Amino acid sequence: MRSILILNGPNLNLLGTRQPEVYGRETLEMVESACVAHAKNVGLKAECLQSNHEGVLLDAIHGARGMHGGIILNAGAYTHTSVALMDAVFSVEIPTVEVHLSNIHAREEFRHRSFLARAAIGQICGFGSQGYLLAIDALAQKLSLQDGAN
Repeated sequence: MRSILILNGPNLNLLGTRQPEVYGRETLEMVESACVAHAKNVGLKAECLQSNHEGVLLDAIHGARGMHGGIILNAGAYTHTSVALMDAVFSVEIPTVEVHLSNIHAREEFRHRSFLARAAIGQICGFGSQGYLLAIDALAQKLSLQDGAN
């Protein structure tokens, strides 16, 4: 079974209580459980990790090489500041989907810029936790196409 890595960055551990009008009322545990179940339904195994530390996220991306066929990355505020995360995604050459619960393009101007967008195969934002499930579907299709090409 193909495996994907679902990475969540800073402050996402506070889902459900942090600005629920923006990020929803679901907890990170609820989102991760839904992702694991949905991934299984489409033939994937999902591993989830959240960290408030950029270096931990970098290490997880580096460690995904040879372990996971795809990455879903909600880097939180690091989206708008971290060239290092962008470089890591480029470096591992693993299809990566960038996800955001809110529509970053409809928010403050500083949130409109995503360093990750250059390295990701796509970006899903504004659909709340449903965005993760859409990203899983996108990766399942991408990995299926890759398997068919081999």
